[in-house]
Order: sequence, then structure tokens, then C-alpha cells
Amino acid sequence: MLRPVERPVPDPGPGEVLIRVAAAGVNRPDIMQRMGKYPPPPGASDIPGLEVSGEIVAVREVPTLRVGEEVCALVAGGGYAEYCVAPAEQCLRVPAAIPVRDAGAIPETFFTVWTNLFDRGRLGRGETALIHGGTSGIGTTAIQLARAFGATVFATAGSDAKCDACRELGAARAINYRAEDFVLVVKGATGGDGVNVILDIVGGDYVGRNIECLGMNGRLVQIGLMEGSKATVDFRAVLQKRLTLTGSTLRARTVAEKGAIARDLEREIWPLLDRGDVRPVIHDEIPLDHAADAHAELESGRVIGKVILVP
Repeated sequence: MLRPVERPVPDPGPGEVLIRVAAAGVNRPDIMQRMGKYPPPPGASDIPGLEVSGEIVAVREVPTLRVGEEVCALVAGGGYAEYCVAPAEQCLRVPAAIPVRDAGAIPETFFTVWTNLFDRGRLGRGETALIHGGTSGIGTTAIQLARAFGATVFATAGSDAKCDACRELGAARAINYRAEDFVLVVKGATGGDGVNVILDIVGGDYVGRNIECLGMNGRLVQIGLMEGSKATVDFRAVLQKRLTLTGSTLRARTVAEKGAIARDLEREIWPLLDRGDVRPVIHDEIPLDHAADAHAELESGRVIGKVILVP
């Protein structure tokens, strides 16, 4: 269902830039859009792709960015292309230690992890976090950032090799959910106290099990529903442990809201990227006109980190 076509080069509107794309990140929301389950918001391009990196080739009423600068950008659509328009507020310079192609794998996951794990989830130094899907793009980012900010990280993954990758990224304990019960492992590793924050992309029956894993005043942050949007929950534990259940989506937020997240990243995360303390994990680079192969690879379950498309 993904086929290369020719379209006119888009024109940036006021406050926007035109980027010659060096790479576009591939994300699960793109797969959902292809399946008809995640339509682009009103006004967004119908071309898939939520993040790009590359060189600015045109600007319109943007005093802060210039033609020739290399940036990465979060977009609401249109990333799978040679040229992509992005709001200037959602652009960030390519970090010093990151190749411009690899920077195409940064925006979607770093925006998502920051606003959910640290803003909504309020993860702090000395706390513990459980990250589900530890080798996904979200997971590889969350493990690195949580550890960089002084948290102890537990992560789930579906194979021993993936668990090894989680540990290499900084997880104190990686749990093969096909062979171990993550609830029992977390309770045992924390002396029965549970964790402070859980970042979950799974949903379904994980919701009740996550509540079991949380300690007093714990926070469950739901950002995905891979196993379904409905769950049966015993709310006694929510009351007794004074838990917070929250979640969010990113794509439909306003440019101003996304711009505020970008400024937080610039202040809090970009120094880590500039030094190479954290990095996007790139599993594979695939030519843009083989985008269907990139989706098939991501759906295979073998990917550790991100797949990027290169025009």
C-alpha cells in the first residue's frame, strides 16, 4: 500500500521552513496510519512520516533559522519525502555528536519520552522506572534518558538478545516477558516496594499488572495500546497506593505545545546528545522508495531501536 509518487515540492507557510530530507524516521503510528487506524489531523499532509532531519532550503517569516542550517524536526505528516515542511518551533539543530542522517530518528521518540516520562510521569533522580518495549524506539530512548537523569531502570523485551541490548543501554534489570513474569521480577528486585513510574506502550491486560508493580504514589503513563484499549482494573490498589494513571498522544497537539516541548529538549536533553551521552539507536537504513520494506521490518518484531528512510 506504500508506493513512491511524484508531487510538487511543498511551499512553507508563515513560520515554517522547507527541509531537504536527509532521513525520515519510521514509527508505529506510521503503520497505524497505513492500516487506516490513525488518520492525519486536519491540515496535515496525507504522506506518512512524523520526523525528519536534513538541511533547510527555504524559510518564511522565521528569524531564528537560516537556509543551510541542519535541523531535525517533528512534523504532523509528510516526512516520507525528499522535501518536507516543518513549523520552525518544532525544529532543533542537529546535535554535534550525531550524524545528520541519524538525527532523523530523534524527534518523535525524544519528544514523546520527555513529555510522558519526565513531564507527566515526573520521574526523578533516585527513583525507579519500568519501561515496557525496551528495544523499541521509545524504549531505547527512555532507558537512556532515565538512566542519564539518575533513575534505576527495569525494562521488558521479548528475547534474551533484546534483554542484552536493554542492559547495554543502561537497564539495571531486563526482563524477558516470554520467560518471566515481570510483576514478580519487579516486586522481587524492589523488595516488594514496586517502582515509581511505568511507561507502557502495550495496554490491554498489562494495565492491571502494571498497577500491581507500582509502589506508593506511583505513576502509570500510557502511551500505546498495542494489546488493546480496554482493561479490567481493580481500583482498590489505585486508592490504597494513591496512584496516578495518565497518558497522552503527541500528533494532534498544537504547534505551540510541541514548541514548548522542543525548548525543554533543547535545554535538558540536547547537552546529553551533544556530548554523545545518549544517542538514537539505528537498526537499519532503507531507501525511501522501499518504505514498504521498512514497515515490514518494523512489524517483524526483530528491530532494536529505529528504522530510518533515506531519500
